Amino acid sequence: MSDIYLNIYNNLIKLTRNKKLYNYKIEDTFYDRMIIFFFHLSFLLKINKNIETKENLQNFFDYCVRQIELSIREIGYGDATINKKMKEYVNLLFSIIDKINDWETKNINEKKEILNIYMDTSQNNENIVNYFEKYRNFLIKNSFNNLAKDILTQ
Repeated sequence: MSDIYLNIYNNLIKLTRNKKLYNYKIEDTFYDRMIIFFFHLSFLLKINKNIETKENLQNFFDYCVRQIELSIREIGYGDATINKKMKEYVNLLFSIIDKINDWETKNINEKKEILNIYMDTSQNNENIVNYFEKYRNFLIKNSFNNLAKDILTQ
């Protein structure tokens, strides 16, 4: 199962590195990439929460958190800073999960407001909302295990 998690995680990273997103005036920094990754992950977890087993999604979530921690270590932070950063990032992820919980019931302006909480997208946030709508629809049409295939090229 960890191979599936690795492949899905790598596909989320590919989506996070999508150059189209950074054409919308999102900064290409580690923090902003984390925010975009968290949105991708949040939608994936939300869409699959009633389809996949809780254990499977929890294991995938744990895998992602471990990978984020490894990325922070590779930057060169010390143990104390890593613990602080991980707490901040996990809280941020839970905040995003909470905000998108009823995404499909929100109008475009409410969706823009959610995005503006986490990133400065004031000029192009409608494009980003559309991007995440396409991504959300893609997730609805594909199974969790199917996301492990190298097909995520939005």
